[in-house]
Amino acid sequence: MFDWMAWTLPVAVFFTCIVFMLIGMTVWEIKSPTTLRKGFLPIATTRGDRLFIGLLTAAYVNLIFVGMSGRIAQWLTLESEPSVWISFVLSMALLALILRKG
Repeated sequence: MFDWMAWTLPVAVFFTCIVFMLIGMTVWEIKSPTTLRKGFLPIATTRGDRLFIGLLTAAYVNLIFVGMSGRIAQWLTLESEPSVWISFVLSMALLALILRKG
């Protein structure tokens, strides 16, 4: 069923984190409904809006990193491409920032 995708440990951890975030946000929303709030994003958002924007940002950061990792290795004269764990940590940090301050 999942043979079409390269399921490496970082990919599995990334999608597992997304599933747990969606479950957690659903429970949080049921227990404490959200209101619109204005942060650094140019629009007023709810928690769900910020989660969606943060997940899109995290996905794009990972895609850009995977696409650029060969060039990054050349620019920094590395023997191999940098680990995707770097993009995972960066994308989760951006997601947390958007959820908290967005």
